[in-house]
Amino acid sequence: MISRRNFLKNSTMATALTMAGTSAGFSKESAGLSADDSLIGHGEFKYKVDKAWAKISVNSNPLFNCHEMVQDSKGRLIMLGDHTHNNILIFDKSGKLLDNWGTAWPGGHGLSISKEGGEDFLLIVDCGWYQNKSGNWNPQAGQVIKTDINGRIIFAIGHPKTIGIYKDDEKFMPTETAIGPNGDIYVADGYGSDYIIQYNSRGQYIRHFGGRNNTNPDLNLRCAHGVAIDYRNKNNPTLICTSREENCFKVFTLDGKFLHRIDMPGMHVCRPVMDGDNLYAGVCWSNDAAGKMIGGNSGFVTILDASNKVISNPGGNAPVYKNNVLQATLQAPGQMFQHCHDVCIDEDKNIYVCQWNANNTSPIKLTRV
Repeated sequence: MISRRNFLKNSTMATALTMAGTSAGFSKESAGLSADDSLIGHGEFKYKVDKAWAKISVNSNPLFNCHEMVQDSKGRLIMLGDHTHNNILIFDKSGKLLDNWGTAWPGGHGLSISKEGGEDFLLIVDCGWYQNKSGNWNPQAGQVIKTDINGRIIFAIGHPKTIGIYKDDEKFMPTETAIGPNGDIYVADGYGSDYIIQYNSRGQYIRHFGGRNNTNPDLNLRCAHGVAIDYRNKNNPTLICTSREENCFKVFTLDGKFLHRIDMPGMHVCRPVMDGDNLYAGVCWSNDAAGKMIGGNSGFVTILDASNKVISNPGGNAPVYKNNVLQATLQAPGQMFQHCHDVCIDEDKNIYVCQWNANNTSPIKLTRV
C-alpha cells in the first residue's frame, strides 16, 4: 500500500511545481489539477483520488500486480492479479474484501465478464509470465480460462499451435479477451504473436487477423494488449484493438476487416474500456517531452468521447488539439500513478485503477465530482 506520508509527499511536490513553474507556462489545468489540488482530470471529468480504497492486508491477501478489474451483475468489483495466493479478489464499492480465490495463474493478466442465462461468467487470461523459485520472471505459453463467478472452470483455450493455426516459432502469450454480441470470444495475443483470434462461445476456432507481417501496415498490431466491443453504434458494433507500441487503437469489423485507427500520441495505452458513450483506458507508460518512452514509473488515465476525441487525462496533461489532430500527451508533474494497467467504471462513473509494477499496491479509486 502507498503510505499517507508518500501520498502527501507527492501532493506537496505537485503543489510546489505549480508554484515554481508558473513562469515556465505550467498551469494546474494543464497538469490535470483543478483549483482544488486534491482533484485530477479535465472538463467535466474530474476526480478525487483515494489510494487507500481497498481494505486488505498484504499479509493475508498479498499482491504482485493488480492487472484488471470488472464489475458483476451484483455490483461487486472483481480484480485479477498474478499472485497465486489469491488471483481473484472481490470487493464491494467501499473497498471491503468480500471473497478471494484462484491459485493457478501466475500470469493472471486479462479479465472479461459476460452474462449467459442470467448467470455471470469470467474469461481469465494467463499471459504466460511467471515468477520462478528464484524470484525471476520467465515466459511460457499462456491460456484463456472460462469460469463461473465462483471459479469453477468451464473450459480452457490453449496454444493455437494445437489446432494448426500457429507455426512452431509463433508464441502464444495472450493478454485480453472480449465477448461479442453473439457470444464469440476474441483473444488478443498481445505478448505473443499479436493476432486477434476469434472463437465461438464454445471455444471453437473461427478466424484470426492482425499479426505483424501484413503488407498493409494498418492491419498490423504491435503489442495487441487489449480488445473490446464498441456498442456505441448499436446497429453496427465494432472491435477496438490496442496497438500499444504504435500509441493507438485500431478499429475492425467483428469479422476482422480494418476500418480506422484512433491515434493516441505519447500514450502507451492498455485495453479500451467502454462505458456509455465514452472510451476509457489506462496509459501504462508516458513519453517524455522529446517523444521517448519513460522507462521508469509513468502513466495516467485517458478518456475519450463519442467521437473518439480525448476530453480528460486524469494524472496527465490536458488534451491539446491542433487542426483537429491530438498532440502528444505527457504525464502531469507530480506522478499520481505508476503504470495504469486497467480501469473499471461503476454505475456512478467512478473509476477504479489497477496498476502494474507499482510496489504491490492495491487498486486506486477515483471518485467523480
